[in-house]
Formats: sequence, structure tokens, C-alpha cells
Amino acid sequence: MAILLLKYASISLAVFVSLYAGLLGLLTTSSFQTHVVYLHKIQMTWFKNLDVPESFGFLRHQVTPFFINIPNGESLYAWHILPVELYRKHEAALNAEPSGFVLDITSRIGFKLLHDDPDSRLVLHFHGAAGTVGSGYRVPNYRALSAGQPGKIHVVTFDYRGFGRSNGTPSERGMILDALAVVDWAMKIVKMPPSRILIFGQSLGTAVSIAISEHFALQTPPVIFTGAVLVAPFADMASLVVTYRIAGLVPILSLLAKFPLLFNYLSNFIRDTWMSKDRLAEYARINEANGEKYRLTLIHAEDDYDIPSHHTQTVFWHAVNATVTGGISYEELEEKKSDSKTDLGPAGSVMEWRTENGVIREEILKTGLHDVVMGNPVITMAVMRIFAAADPSFN
Repeated sequence: MAILLLKYASISLAVFVSLYAGLLGLLTTSSFQTHVVYLHKIQMTWFKNLDVPESFGFLRHQVTPFFINIPNGESLYAWHILPVELYRKHEAALNAEPSGFVLDITSRIGFKLLHDDPDSRLVLHFHGAAGTVGSGYRVPNYRALSAGQPGKIHVVTFDYRGFGRSNGTPSERGMILDALAVVDWAMKIVKMPPSRILIFGQSLGTAVSIAISEHFALQTPPVIFTGAVLVAPFADMASLVVTYRIAGLVPILSLLAKFPLLFNYLSNFIRDTWMSKDRLAEYARINEANGEKYRLTLIHAEDDYDIPSHHTQTVFWHAVNATVTGGISYEELEEKKSDSKTDLGPAGSVMEWRTENGVIREEILKTGLHDVVMGNPVITMAVMRIFAAADPSFN
């Protein structure tokens, strides 16, 4: 009996090793890796029409579906979401407009309300892997983003190439180009100055947000947005695949973490590296050197089973380290945190690092999971804290 059990166990182990080896082999191929990293073919909006935002719980014509053109001749599917109080004031006129997808968004009342109001604010929203603009907790996220000033804060969100109704195949370079095109649309078509634009990213979207923030900070002259809110960021793709679990359950390469040589070898096959910790450090460094004002808020829940919260702590340290002459070690920063951070009990903790030019804020929450946190008041507070710091009259 024992021999039989041992035989079955050996067979099961051999099958598992073979399947896992096959998975590792597939992960070294560009096409399979793209699907695993971005999950862009998983829509999560089955049986719903993105051109009918009301089916996702929005008011009639509160959301305008449209395309943003990108330089390669393709288009990105996008939503412009009106803040609810502004909608209330113009409800009758908005309801009189035609329904559905809009070819020319500049002709719509919602666009004009954003474009013509010198006190309006715009949140550019960069979502995470999988799904579309209408998936999961993204809809309550849009509401949380504008809830602090429901008459002034507009939200524009979009699907990267290969996601939803946006054509193409996602890649690091391509998604950054998509994001640059969206920012270009906001500044040139909407004519929204960067001082009234807030960058919001969640999960994979934080990597895109950081990349474009760094890109514009490096321009001559620098272009600095009013701030950025980054929810569940990760340090870089190599460290993410060690810890990431799909749906919080299925590990990718965490089994190899105990074999550094093998892991380092396989890391060479990672196509899109998404070096967020280094990019955010460069963003802080260049702003300090240029004397530019900047505001960053990093938010992560301790019960995030997709991306562990230590990623935020690593990203925070790299950003802080870039502001300190001679640098600061991770351990030294942890010591300063123990003395300076604010303990909020069951709500978590907050640590702010302030320089003459910038504020880098780390919020580690006790709860919120990976996605649920996006619709919570902590997001509303983060947005309003940044907008009000940039312009105290905006409250």
C-alpha cells in the first residue's frame, strides 16, 4: 500500500514538474508573456456594451464614450465622466443629447463644461491589468475620484492598446506611448494646464503613471502635474513576478525565488521590465534639482494578496532616497518611520516625507484588498489633499 501511494505521489510530482517546466518555457516567449502579464483578453464586462455606460450604474449621459487618436494611426477607447453635481446642474441639456458613442467629443456639453471652466480639474485615470474601463471596482473608483468636489473634478479613463475596444498589442513602450497621447489630448485639445491635472494609477497603471510623470519632468522646460496618486504600485516587473499571484491565488514565479541562479537566468527573458522604483526616484531627483513642486501619494493595503504592500515601501524608499544628499538606507528610513509616522489604528499608518520642493506620502492601510480600496474615501481624500495643496482656494 505504501509503495502504491509512493508511486502515485511520484507520478503526481512528475506531472506537476513537467507542467510547471512547460509554463516556464512558454513564459520565455514574447506572445505568451504578453498575455500573462497584461491579461488584456480578459474583458470582465461580459454582456455589457461599453457604449452604454448607464448599464454600469452611471446617470444618463453622465459618461461620454469616445476615441483618442494616437500617432500610429490607431485609437484608444475612452470615457469622459462628469462629476455628479455638475451633471445635476446641466441634467436637462445633457439628457437632450444623442446617446451612445461620440465621434466628436468637442461638440458635447460635457466636454465644453470641462474645457470652458477655469476652475475645473481633470483626473487622468490609468487602470491595471485585465478588463476594460468598465470592469470591476473601476466604476466606484471614478466616483471616489470626483467625490471631494463633485462640481469640479472630471475623470478621463481609457483602455490601452489591446484592451477592450482599443486595437493593438500591449507592451511597455506601446502603453507609455498611449499614455503620452492621452496627456497630449488633455493639454492640447482640452487645453488643461498640467497644474490642474492629477495622475491616478492603480496596480499596472501605477507603472504607466510613473513612466509618464518622469517623461514630462525631464522635458525642457519641465512639465509637472499637480500630483499623482498611486494605488498598489510595484517596484519592478522582476520583483513583482516573484510575489504576484493571479487573483491572489496562482503564483507565477514565486516557486523559483529559492533558486536565485535559475530565477536570475529566467529574468533575462522578461521583455517589459517596468522599473517603477528607479523611474520614481529619477522623477523626485530631477524635480529637486530643478526646484519644481511635486506631490506623490502611495497607497497600499496590507491585505492585498495580488501585490504585497512591501512593494509600496520599496518604491517609497527609492523616491525618498533620491531627495537626500548622500542617500538614506532602507533601514535608516524605517527608523525615521518608527519615530515620525502617524498610527491610525485599524485604518493603518501614514508617513510623509517633506522637502523644500516635494511631499512624498505613504499610506499603508489595514484593509482594502487590491481593488476594493479604489472606491473607498481614502482615495477621495488623497485627490483632494493634492488639489488643495496646489491651490488652497480649491476646497
